[in-house]
Amino acid sequence: MKLKFVDTTFAFHLLPRAIAYWPWLVWEIIKSAWSVSLAVLNPRLPISPTLVRIKAGQKTAVGIATYANSITLTPGTLTVGVEGNNLLVHALSAEGADDLETGRMDARVCRFEGGK
Repeated sequence: MKLKFVDTTFAFHLLPRAIAYWPWLVWEIIKSAWSVSLAVLNPRLPISPTLVRIKAGQKTAVGIATYANSITLTPGTLTVGVEGNNLLVHALSAEGADDLETGRMDARVCRFEGGK
C-alpha cells in the first residue's frame, strides 16, 4: 500500500494576491446571489439548467482547486467534476455558463496563482 503525502502548510506566498482576489470573489458572489434571487422570485422561474465543460488555465492543484471552489461558491454554479484541467460545471442558467466561458474568473484565479 502506498501512502500519499498531503501538504497541509499554508501558502504564505499567495497572501498578497489573495488580498486582491477575495474582494473580487465576494463581489461576484453578491452579484450572482442577486441574479439567482431574482430568478427564484420570478413567477416564470427563468432558468435554463445546463452542464458545461470549462478548461482551467491554472498550473497547480491549488490553482485548480481555487477555481473549482470559486465556481461552487458563486450562487447558480456548481463544479460537479474535475479531470485534469477540465471542470464539469452545472449552471442554473445559460447566462451563468456563458459568464464562465468568457474566462474572466479563470484569468483572475491564474493571477492569484501567480500567472498572468
